[in-house]
Amino acid sequence: MDREISKSEQSGAKLKKVIPAIIILGLLCGAYYLLSSRLKKTGKQSDFHIVKVEEGNIRSTLSAAGLVIASSERVINSPVSTEIQDVLLSTGAEVNKGDLILKLDQEFTGLEYERLADELSLRRNNIDKLKLQFDKDLRDIDYQDQIKALQLSELKAQLSDQERLLKIGGATAEEVEGASLQLKIAEIEKKVLENELQFKREVNTTDKNNLQLEYDIQQKRLKQLGRKLKETQVKSPSVGVITWINEDIGKTVAEGEPLVRIANLNRFEIEATTSDRNSKELQIGLPVEIRINKEKMMGKITRILPEIINNTVKFYVGLDEDNHTALRPNLRTEIYVISGEKENVLRAKRGAALKGPTSQFIYKVTGNTATKIRITKGLVSSDHFEIVEGLSAGDRIIISETEEFDHMDEFEIVKTK
Repeated sequence: MDREISKSEQSGAKLKKVIPAIIILGLLCGAYYLLSSRLKKTGKQSDFHIVKVEEGNIRSTLSAAGLVIASSERVINSPVSTEIQDVLLSTGAEVNKGDLILKLDQEFTGLEYERLADELSLRRNNIDKLKLQFDKDLRDIDYQDQIKALQLSELKAQLSDQERLLKIGGATAEEVEGASLQLKIAEIEKKVLENELQFKREVNTTDKNNLQLEYDIQQKRLKQLGRKLKETQVKSPSVGVITWINEDIGKTVAEGEPLVRIANLNRFEIEATTSDRNSKELQIGLPVEIRINKEKMMGKITRILPEIINNTVKFYVGLDEDNHTALRPNLRTEIYVISGEKENVLRAKRGAALKGPTSQFIYKVTGNTATKIRITKGLVSSDHFEIVEGLSAGDRIIISETEEFDHMDEFEIVKTK
């Protein structure tokens, strides 16, 4: 027996048939929205940075960070081991030659100076005494030699008498031989005295020179200590600005320990650092462009430090105008080392789109249409890049970011009002 279907059942059956259709329609709408968004065909002109390809010169550069420093800096070290007694100036103070900067304790150095001075006086007295003794010894030997010469003359006369007596029978041959022997002995003794006299003269001269040398050395030590004593009053050796000073009053400082650094702010150079990946291209003498705000200066690499610290290499740049008014100590600068240069090449300004390998895609603008093309890059500078293939002079290209259009071969550019 057939049963009549209620209206509620009929409505439920219709709803079951409609729901899948609604879901499918929603999915289609979503897919259409996504696809239409994906296949976007236009972009606003104001969203892009469009530049023209031109002919010109280009420099290949390596970027680095720079710091302006004084080209000459004097370091004053402690002349002796002592204490800092008083600090009269501070960091940043301008000084002239001879200005007193700080004072060191002089007590110990002063006592040492007096001790050396006393020792020097005592040594001087001893030297004078020894010289008198040397002269006396020489005179004594000389007198002995003179006496021996007189004795020798007497022995010669005696021998002559004995020989005369022997002829007349008044002396024997033995007496003559004895007189002759005495003469020979006296002659040898005189030679010994003469030799000793010569030796003493040479030795005394050497000893006197040694004594004088020791005295001179002691005198130099005293003079040096006197200079150090004066240097405990630490004064500026030249005109400049104090860039650092040890202000720890009462602190003990060792001899040679730095006390003050004074920079000459009339001349500057650049201390630069760059990635160690650029180290092979760095060479002494390479030209460098320095940028300080809107100012541009030129210079050359003068020194390259051999060690690599924290993946960076340090080098120094000598400036063509090292007294430029824009230069200030510790001022940070942009540094571009010019590693290569070409003339009359195709080039365009750099932008965010110019990244990646040598060969890459960019958008060339013709009228209102941007078309994707492949180009080959050459040298790259801080402002421009060289175009080796893919473009001609006068072509317009987009150098700003185009990531949302990268899936498209071309798109339209809409002018903004």
